[in-house]
Amino acid sequence: MSEDPFATFDAAYVLGALAPEDRQRFEEHLRTCDRCAASVRELAGLPGLLARVDAPTAAVPDAGPPPPDLLPAVLRRVRRGRRIRLAVTSASAAVALAACVALGVVVTLPAPAPVPPAGPPPVAMTALGQFPVRADARLASFEWGTQVDMSCSYTGSRSGGEYLLVAVSRSGAQTQLATWKAVPDDTARIVIGTAVRRPDLAALEIRLTSGLPLLRLTL
Repeated sequence: MSEDPFATFDAAYVLGALAPEDRQRFEEHLRTCDRCAASVRELAGLPGLLARVDAPTAAVPDAGPPPPDLLPAVLRRVRRGRRIRLAVTSASAAVALAACVALGVVVTLPAPAPVPPAGPPPVAMTALGQFPVRADARLASFEWGTQVDMSCSYTGSRSGGEYLLVAVSRSGAQTQLATWKAVPDDTARIVIGTAVRRPDLAALEIRLTSGLPLLRLTL
């Protein structure tokens, strides 16, 4: 992998020593390079540090200009501090990872399985005539509406055709929830949801596709 050509631009950028065209290129590079951006942030206080060094003091009025190797020495100290912080961060991450593994061992110990709460018992639907079909239904309320859990058995000697499950709201609106084909000596299990909330439901009906009601559960 090739070395970043902007890796040494950070200090010169902070000190304002880059040529205008290099400064523009480096600023465009900073938008996509997290490493160079972090380096610039770390060196942001460098001009203030050098200003304090350059300023003459009352105790040494003739201190003269700073030595020529001052800037390289400061940069070496800053980058050495950066490497130390990186090493400390890596060590801390390793300790944290080891702690997480230990915690995972603790929390994954077997625990008794929770017992699900018992739902309401199913209610038998009322026959609306002499029909060879029986059904019961159980309703559960949720934030999104109502879930219907229904079992329907056909006891006739021949096929009973297609059935419909219809929800009737208290406003009189009817919503078809499901369709299925009756099979002799077979039980159809239907679990379906409707956006109509439980308090707004007036009844559930099982009908033939012709519209003839066979069973009804009044709510």
